[in-house]
Amino acid sequence: MNSTVQSNVLLAAVAALACAMGFAQSSGEAIYKQKCQNCHGPDGMANSGIGKVMKVKPVNDPEVKKLTEAEMIEIALNGKGKMQSWKNELTNAQIKGAVDYFRTFIK
Repeated sequence: MNSTVQSNVLLAAVAALACAMGFAQSSGEAIYKQKCQNCHGPDGMANSGIGKVMKVKPVNDPEVKKLTEAEMIEIALNGKGKMQSWKNELTNAQIKGAVDYFRTFIK
């Protein structure tokens, strides 16, 4: 193969790998990182500046741990305390995905 063809094949392989890596992140994880992580933190521990100021409870708080998936979805839909409602910005499936991802932090 000449160097131009080799370069194009290598470029195509790199592009395919980058696309595959992008799809490896679940949509719930992506929504969580985009909409929730600022307050709840990358690991659900609410240790971000905003999370601390708003007194967001971490995922390991007993009150958070006892919430069911349905209760968490309801909170995300309608908001609670200082937390905004997401029902006008996210679909039900997106909210469920973000809640499912958040629940992976519960131990």
